[in-house]
Amino acid sequence: MARIAGVDLPKNKAVAYSLPYLYGVGRKLALVICERAKIDPAKKTLELNEAEIRRIRELLETEIKVEGDLRREVQMNIKRLMDLGCYRGLRHRRGLPVNGQRTHTNARTRKGPRKGVLARAKKA
Repeated sequence: MARIAGVDLPKNKAVAYSLPYLYGVGRKLALVICERAKIDPAKKTLELNEAEIRRIRELLETEIKVEGDLRREVQMNIKRLMDLGCYRGLRHRRGLPVNGQRTHTNARTRKGPRKGVLARAKKA
């Protein structure tokens, strides 16, 4: 089983389809990694030998930011926006959509479950 950057890659998938399990690696970058590490993208992860896994690891460690380092960088960028107090930072702080989406309806994923209006007590 190939374990790269703290993530177990699926055994029975092609390398080009198993590398995107790493945070920060998409399909296109997975193909580039395979090309630069001189690995056939159609080869199953289970069929990789230690030398090929080592080449992938070295490539990811030296040239491409993935997993923990990338997550940390993204969080630091968001924190910087929040500390600046800019519009995007305020939207992050309030838990609202950041990129200009409408919020009158929709945006439930970002805003969370609905908060119902409390019924007013009837006057006697």
